Amino acid sequence: MPKHKFTAQHKGILAAMAGAVAVAIGVGLVASAGATEPRNSKAPVRKVVVKTTFSPVSEAATAQAVTYNTALVPEDARVQVKEELRRDGGTRIELRLRDLMADRAYGAHVHTKPCGALPTDAGPHYQDQQDPTKPSVDPAFANPDNEVWLDLATNKDGSDRSIATVDWRFREGGARSVVLHEMATATHEGHAGTAGARLACVNVAFE
Repeated sequence: MPKHKFTAQHKGILAAMAGAVAVAIGVGLVASAGATEPRNSKAPVRKVVVKTTFSPVSEAATAQAVTYNTALVPEDARVQVKEELRRDGGTRIELRLRDLMADRAYGAHVHTKPCGALPTDAGPHYQDQQDPTKPSVDPAFANPDNEVWLDLATNKDGSDRSIATVDWRFREGGARSVVLHEMATATHEGHAGTAGARLACVNVAFE
């Protein structure tokens, strides 16, 4: 078969092509070296977690959680509250209870003030859009979209978990506790948001 001969012209063309390839590779390497890894656009979800047991009302000044009715919320019953600030601007609140009365409904809501020696010290329910009329019993304001309702129904072991998710964030310093009530939360006009006597309270510095 005939052999191909490379003339000086051919060699020059090949050398030029090789140089161009080398430059292209070099540019690519420089570009790669100067590039940074894309940042993770999903920042960590901020959380607030309170995990404790209920203390007697005599310790209300220093306790994380206090019970006002030891028959329905015994001392040393366990409670956990978790707040997660969602990336979409909303808030997820989870309530876990253990060692309460078995097979019983409890109301529960986020309140505006810290727990105290008196059940009323925790103030009213937190509302995203505040009702100008107090106490708030209008379903337009006292509802689970405008407040945080965490009602539970305990099992035979006195345990349950509830979750509330709202599409807003708490105002700074505006929400400071979760209060347990003696019955499930009412929804009808003139009684919306009510749930009977306040049985216990948990201090939570919501963000």
